[in-house]
Amino acid sequence: MTTMPVISNVVRNLTLYFRGVISLFFPQCCCVCDTKLIEGEQHICLNCLLEMPKTNYHLQLENGAADRFKGKIPYERVTSFLYYNKKGVSQMIVKAIKYKGNTALGQHIGFLMSQQIRQSSPFFDGIDLLIPIPLHRKRQKKRGFNQAEEIIKGIRKATSIPFDNNLIIRKKQTQTQTKKGRYARWLNTIDVFTLNDEKDFNYKHILIVDDVLTTGATIEACAQAILTSHPDVKISVLTLTVTE
Repeated sequence: MTTMPVISNVVRNLTLYFRGVISLFFPQCCCVCDTKLIEGEQHICLNCLLEMPKTNYHLQLENGAADRFKGKIPYERVTSFLYYNKKGVSQMIVKAIKYKGNTALGQHIGFLMSQQIRQSSPFFDGIDLLIPIPLHRKRQKKRGFNQAEEIIKGIRKATSIPFDNNLIIRKKQTQTQTKKGRYARWLNTIDVFTLNDEKDFNYKHILIVDDVLTTGATIEACAQAILTSHPDVKISVLTLTVTE
């Protein structure tokens, strides 16, 4: 009767031992400042966490993120967690996820973001479904993942809200938006998205998620694709970062 608890303790102790050995020779480092993480830290050290440029937009119905969609799409709520500070903490986090393939960081920051938003606001109340901004299939195949989807996995873990990564597809492979102005971004996203699933989700409240909010043209185009065939859907927006 006492065999299983003994075996369980042995396995746990061996696991801790091997983790210690691995961390000794292959220490995990902060994705921002590259310093060695100490016990209890995950992906980002405490110092860098404290330096994250939070917007606190979730505490404000009218805010700098929501302003980018006024008069363009009907929305319920819009927020961005961090300011996108070039060469700063938030840009390093985005780059580590998007260009270095750190999907675990994407899920971690999505969870962390959601936990902090939930603790101080009802932003997630009434949300029925999470949808990531989709990549074109060729770009996703090349990259191996969709950064918005990885962030959503963390949000789902924190909120238990289901997500659907097949509801919307990107039917055109567009040029990068990085150096385009507002009008060029808008032109670049015309007729880009389409519904992949015609199931009835009228009157549902959908939260569109992405990593960076600039002009909002991409999210606007995605929302329009949904609202064109389902005008009774409620739309909210959450991004990890927002440009100033």
